[in-house]
Amino acid sequence: LQDIGGLESLKEWLKKRQIAFSDQAKAFGLPSPRGVLLVGVQGCGKSLSAKAVANCWNLPLLRMDVGKLFGGLVGSSEGNMRQAIRIAESVAPAVLWVDEIEKAFAGLQSSGSSDGGTTSRVIGTFLTWLQEKTSPVFVVATANGVTSLPPELLRKGRLDEIFFVDLPTDLER
Repeated sequence: LQDIGGLESLKEWLKKRQIAFSDQAKAFGLPSPRGVLLVGVQGCGKSLSAKAVANCWNLPLLRMDVGKLFGGLVGSSEGNMRQAIRIAESVAPAVLWVDEIEKAFAGLQSSGSSDGGTTSRVIGTFLTWLQEKTSPVFVVATANGVTSLPPELLRKGRLDEIFFVDLPTDLER
């Protein structure tokens, strides 16, 4: 994290929650952090920040490639999402990085008429897991913009915080 210029509020937030995956935190009854959404323009350090979270917390980093979840056979996309979730939970505690999440939600509105509802079901599975997960999988989702994200993703309880990641200033560079 010290190699990333700026983003002091994100760094402070992450440092405060670093011990949340420890045995002491579990014994005390603290819930594990759920995740964050990093929003900003291209090239401002969102992906680097996602990688830094795993490094800072000394946890494995898993990258979910949403584009590879979608298969050609009926039901395979939904099965791929469930399999990805099972893998993340089996490695837990871990950081699950969902890069450019807005691209995954791109066809959500027309899903019923264009893909038989596959995108809606895949995204629904992911959103339900985010809401109900009990395993210590910290999700770091990155997005270039929030306009194409459904409000269901931004609902309280799915992710802990949303951080805007701006281009670094001269001093931060």
